[in-house]
Amino acid sequence: MRAHSLLISSLRGIRGERPPVWFMRQAGRYLPEYRAVREKHSMLDVIRTPELAAQVTLQPLDRFELDGAIIFADILNPLIGMGIELDFVEGEGPRIGNPIQQRDDISRLVVPDPYENTGYTLEAIKSVVSALTPRGIPLLGFAGAPFTLAWYALAESGKSAQGKRIKELIYNDPQGWRELMEKLVEMVSTYLIAQAEAGVSALQLFDSWVGVCSPQMYRTEVLPYLEQVVTQVRASTSVPIVYFPLGGLGLADLVSELPVDAVSVDWRVSLPTVDAAYHHRFPLQGNLDPVILFAPLDTVRRETARILHEGAQITKPHIMNLGHGILPHTPISAVAEVVKTVRAFRYREES
Repeated sequence: MRAHSLLISSLRGIRGERPPVWFMRQAGRYLPEYRAVREKHSMLDVIRTPELAAQVTLQPLDRFELDGAIIFADILNPLIGMGIELDFVEGEGPRIGNPIQQRDDISRLVVPDPYENTGYTLEAIKSVVSALTPRGIPLLGFAGAPFTLAWYALAESGKSAQGKRIKELIYNDPQGWRELMEKLVEMVSTYLIAQAEAGVSALQLFDSWVGVCSPQMYRTEVLPYLEQVVTQVRASTSVPIVYFPLGGLGLADLVSELPVDAVSVDWRVSLPTVDAAYHHRFPLQGNLDPVILFAPLDTVRRETARILHEGAQITKPHIMNLGHGILPHTPISAVAEVVKTVRAFRYREES
């Protein structure tokens, strides 16, 4: 049974008395209990062990009065079943052992059954949903969007953030690009559907690198595949879908064409500006700068209040979150201060 909550109502366009609040990467290295788990287990071991993934998913809910949880996984681990060699290197992040370099590398990729490929995540979802439903707290599932997964599969360098490898593939081998994207569309769609079947109450698509695209590239080489993912998922489940185009405000007119329920927003622009750019179509999620959480608590409180007041001005509901995930070593007191400030806020005070 899925939880009915302030978060899910907000994602469906129904404004409550206050915004709901949760955080991307709310289970992570800023929590000592998470670090204790990681001292004994690698990142992939935690993801691939349902009991551990469920445990760390629930850890922040035991500390903070959050309105949602997000399953502990990573956007990249589903690539393993496609034939991509993945490891997470401490202090470095994900490392691809066999990046795509030529057409044959794309042809060798397979589209796995999500129950065989990521059954561990689906089992963790069932366990967390069982624990959270009596508390009325929904669980979010997620996946990487096809373009962003392609970015990593090509071992694109994030340092320059220009997307040279991925753009060379698009321009020099359009048939290879189509083949890669079609496989990623099928993998992402079936994975999201399986998460919904396991009991998540909402789904988020992370498009972390789409900000490198020109509007023309996004229209022809990204948007059609996103639409296929959303259409396939919509055909199988009615749970809300959130899209997070990091750094993608310049693509707002095109993103507005997506049949998603809400859009997550980074910290680079105000919520009213984003609301206008998206033609007032979506509930918006975000967009506190994660680095603000390292500031003094009065600054954290003031900046959180500023986001809340901006969110009160948009057309559809606002979901309080960060503009990106919680950073390692973030003070727990700052996270608690954001939650406290949000839960004390009331929309009627804005009228």
